[in-house]
This record gives sequence, structure tokens and C-alpha cells, in this order.
Amino acid sequence: MPERNCSRCRKSFSFSDTVEFDGYSMVHVDCGRPRCLSPEEYVFLYVYCWDHAIAECAACAQKFRQEQFGPGPFSVTAYLCLHCQSDLTDSVRAHLLACVTLPDDLRRRVQEARETTHRLLKLGHQLLDRADLLRHEVLANRAALRQTVKQRFKRH
Repeated sequence: MPERNCSRCRKSFSFSDTVEFDGYSMVHVDCGRPRCLSPEEYVFLYVYCWDHAIAECAACAQKFRQEQFGPGPFSVTAYLCLHCQSDLTDSVRAHLLACVTLPDDLRRRVQEARETTHRLLKLGHQLLDRADLLRHEVLANRAALRQTVKQRFKRH
């Protein structure tokens, strides 16, 4: 049965989290930053987007290039505005989905991976909600059965 929580950090999954599989369990790619980019997204930014702006801060209207966040694809700890510290992860991810230097098939696969993850998390939540409802029904039916048995024995 799927779980609502990461098996590493025990925090709930949200639809914007970046997840991977650890055996049969779903886990955050980075439990400290559940919405971080996937390893593939980091590499695509490093390879295809090094020479242009990848994020824009709505709060202070500043644009940033990959090199301003870190020297390599896995050196970035977080995409935070260098001026106001706003989280720019959504802006970076939007850039990946729109960047014309990223080959069409890679850009499409990035979008498909995000959509599939979102559907998986949504379906997992729906299945768990349904299982929880059925569990409550079973408990209620068992309680009713016990009550009926008690009443039956009281009569005899």
C-alpha cells in the first residue's frame, strides 16, 4: 500500500515535491528541500542553460544565471534570490519547460516526468483515502456485529 509520507523523513508528500523510489517506497529526492529539482533537471540546466538567465525573482525583478547559484549541477543547495532570499525553484522549473535551448524531446520528457509524478502522488492520496474509508467501514461493521452478538446472548 502506498504511503502518505516519505519513508526517510516521515513528512507528508505534496504534489509539488520531487520524489524517487527507494525499493518499493516513495521518498523525497532531498528531504531537506522536498520541492528541489530532480538530478536530471540540474544537469539539463548546467548543460543547456549555462549561458543565459534561468530564474527571475518576482519580488525584486532580478534575473539570475545558473553560475550565480553554484559552479556545477549538484553544487546548488537552493535556488534563492541573491537579494531577497525568495525561493526561485518554481521560476527555474518554468524556465526548463520553456527554454528554447533545451531540445524539444528533453523538455517534453521533463514535463511528462513532472506530470506523471503529480498523477502518482494524487492517485496515491486517493487510494489511501479510499482505504482509510474502507477501514473505518470495517471497524463500524465489526462494532455493530459485536453489539448484535451481545444482544443475542443477553436474550438467551
